[in-house]
Amino acid sequence: MNATHPTEAPLSVYEMVFPDKTNHYSTLFGGQVMQLMDKAAFIVATRRARRHVVTVASDNVSFKAPVKVGHLVEVRATLTKVGRTSMQVFTELFSEDTLSEDRTLCASGSFTLVALNHGGKPVAVSPATTAVGGQA
Repeated sequence: MNATHPTEAPLSVYEMVFPDKTNHYSTLFGGQVMQLMDKAAFIVATRRARRHVVTVASDNVSFKAPVKVGHLVEVRATLTKVGRTSMQVFTELFSEDTLSEDRTLCASGSFTLVALNHGGKPVAVSPATTAVGGQA
């Protein structure tokens, strides 16, 4: 079996949920959820392209369960597609109660990011060298 290059391996980013990021229900704001997912997608795309990247779309973002204050959040981001100038990254956000082993999938979605040259124009991303997301 071929090892996946580190820049094409899934990434996990962790964050604690503190009160300043929550609403009056003591749950994480939806915008904060999207920000965390977009940040993880940005890291994956930047590592893959080794260029400046920007988010151009978020697709099929769904909120499945609330994230409570005091929980640990894990965002898993996986590169699923590399186009000529764009990359698609699938993200999943999990909430973990740090006082138990309860984990819940709370949100998921895809983000499309485009590689840019120094002038801010789209630039080609080199083709994948290994299977991406389990696909050839």
